Amino acid sequence: MVDLYPQIFKRKSIRDYHLEPLEEVVLQNVLEQVNNLEPLYDDIKVDLKIVSSDDVNPRMMKKAPYYLAVFSENKEGYKTNIGFLLQQMDLFFSAHGLGSCWQGIPQPKKRVVESSDIKFIILMAFGKPKVQLHRTSNLEFNRKPLPKISDIKNEGYIGALLEAARLAPSATNSQPWFFKGNNHVIHAYSFKPNILRAIMLKKYIKIDMGIALYHIKLAAEHLGKTVRIVFDDAGREKTPNRYEYVASVKIN
Repeated sequence: MVDLYPQIFKRKSIRDYHLEPLEEVVLQNVLEQVNNLEPLYDDIKVDLKIVSSDDVNPRMMKKAPYYLAVFSENKEGYKTNIGFLLQQMDLFFSAHGLGSCWQGIPQPKKRVVESSDIKFIILMAFGKPKVQLHRTSNLEFNRKPLPKISDIKNEGYIGALLEAARLAPSATNSQPWFFKGNNHVIHAYSFKPNILRAIMLKKYIKIDMGIALYHIKLAAEHLGKTVRIVFDDAGREKTPNRYEYVASVKIN
């Protein structure tokens, strides 16, 4: 199994693709990964389908040869669960020479939506990139500095976990997260946008939080730690002003 952790530091969103079909063995490899994704919440039913560009209304976005169409039950935590799941695919594509990009605007065609009995959530484009696949330096990331997203002391392995979260992608690069805690627990909070920003970002904020939580978990496991992602009353009680509690990462 390929270690996805290094991809955190070099992945980027790819928007320009070669449109020819991928080899069948490559698509089978993608499908195998889809079938083995680790959910954040295993009691939420999800459905991921590989669809072609003919199955998607691009809405002024550049076409990709393939998309993952993601469906989910509408249950508490479902958007965070989708972010956690699909970021595994984002890093998987990066590790296997394929580009990918979260797609907030394009929508699948009616026949795709009607092929699942649960709610359509979001698309992820993927294929062979026409541009350079990876970043060459962390300086290429446009991200907030750690003190802007956390008040935890940036020491030892905890700093590596926070850095992994800091580099996570988010809709319009909004970086809606804040983290509190210590060496044993990281409490994750999502920013509550004002009315105008909420119109654009409300759908995506909890998805973004799932992405960041997956980066934290992946980094912790890479460093030999065991983690559990839970709801924690202590974390909820410490929610900063204008933020909403999402989950806590317990670290051993």
